[in-house]
Amino acid sequence: MILTHCAVCAVELGLSLGKKCGRCSTRYCGAECQKQHWEQGGHDKLCKLIKKSGGAEQYHANTKYSEAVTVAAEACAEDTKGQTCYICTQALHWKTKEGLVRGCACRGTAGVAHVSCLVEQAKILMDEAEENNLGLKALNERWPRWHKCSLCEQTYHGVVMCALGWACWKTYLGRPETDWPRCLAMQQLGHGLGAADHHEDALSVKEAEMAMLRRLSVPEGEMLNVQCNLAITYASLGRHEQALSLRRDIYSGRLKLNGEEHPETLREANNYATTLSELQRYQEAKSLLRKTMPVARRVLGEDNETRILTRWIYADALYTDPGATLDDLREAVTTLEDIEPIARRVLGGAHPRTMAIERTLQKARAASEAKATEAITPGERVADK
Repeated sequence: MILTHCAVCAVELGLSLGKKCGRCSTRYCGAECQKQHWEQGGHDKLCKLIKKSGGAEQYHANTKYSEAVTVAAEACAEDTKGQTCYICTQALHWKTKEGLVRGCACRGTAGVAHVSCLVEQAKILMDEAEENNLGLKALNERWPRWHKCSLCEQTYHGVVMCALGWACWKTYLGRPETDWPRCLAMQQLGHGLGAADHHEDALSVKEAEMAMLRRLSVPEGEMLNVQCNLAITYASLGRHEQALSLRRDIYSGRLKLNGEEHPETLREANNYATTLSELQRYQEAKSLLRKTMPVARRVLGEDNETRILTRWIYADALYTDPGATLDDLREAVTTLEDIEPIARRVLGGAHPRTMAIERTLQKARAASEAKATEAITPGERVADK
């Protein structure tokens, strides 16, 4: 997480409370914890090193980035075995000696790279746009290199996304908080932590991001995005009532701001329906999605990820509802059988959402078969034998 807690007792400090080490800016809740850290926690030996690295926040981000790269390379080792980086063409990175990763929709030998090479690629593109004053359009077009594969254009996932999140944050954290790359880097870090299931850490980052953007009085659309990310983390931590309250407000806000056909509104309908299902309010979830699905099909097309998710969430609500009929279960199976190959083609077979759809399909089939068996009378079972 970013440094919003005391380095000794871990009490929450937000972005402004407590005090800092005068040399390296390590944060504490007060003088007692600072003294303890210096005398017993080893800070006397690390303080100069932390300052030399750019201060506590930079040192922490650098350390977390290195750890995340190691984790990502280890997790991808089997998939990338015997391959080389498509950017530098080497198996081991010439400088860091890190292994290879792949966390996108690429297949075969495509998409395999070092995190460091992906980071350097993103930095070069952004630096070039800023140095040459190419304008906001160019910056917005290039920023996705921090989280999307340049070959398949799909968002990275899992531990690869986490490593890129730390890379992005360590690159821009030294800028003023009014600088938009720094704001986006904090958002990117929150996404990365969530993708790797570090939800408590993601919560700290997203709450800090929201507090910062409120101070900056950003437009309503940006605040809705931040609230959306926070609601995702609430849900991941099992805090579904808090997530639902946010989801209701966000969906309502998107309808008023963008209208029902806007992609952001359609994404928020998915999120709202998911939270309703998690709270077992299946009828409300299905009603919302039945209204949304034809709009998503018309606006986004069959191969859009949001459209895929809309149908998956609907099928999941159909089969998990305790009151599901046999027709409901068969509709769920048919829907999932239709979207599974689409997800595999668009997202790739290794993508977490593709695998989740496959698991949902297996469960829906089992539920449908069990329901069909229950519907057979004893006499019919004897006759079948």
